Amino acid sequence: MIATMKFLALTLLLLWVLVSLSDAQCYFKSMLPGVQTRCQDDVDKTWHPLGSRWRNSKCMDCDCSSCCAAYSSPRKFPSDCVSVFDPKACKYIVHKKNNPSELCPVFAAVG
Repeated sequence: MIATMKFLALTLLLLWVLVSLSDAQCYFKSMLPGVQTRCQDDVDKTWHPLGSRWRNSKCMDCDCSSCCAAYSSPRKFPSDCVSVFDPKACKYIVHKKNNPSELCPVFAAVG
């Protein structure tokens, strides 16, 4: 009985931690089924056929019903490092503050 309660408490704690770390970077779009044959990217205003997938200029991977960030955001890394977003590569680069050529380890990221 006590082992079951400890397991349940640990499970709840882990779920609470995971929820606090989640940072879903997605959004969903409504569609008119059977009516639409194309859809428009909300950012670039480009048109795409149903069933296609694309990456827009804000580094979002999209289809006609949703868009999600194409990158993860570093959350935990050494304090002598900095996180910098590279919009051409659609990713964060974490490097030493005083030496951009020296990469740093990332211990946690979301997205």
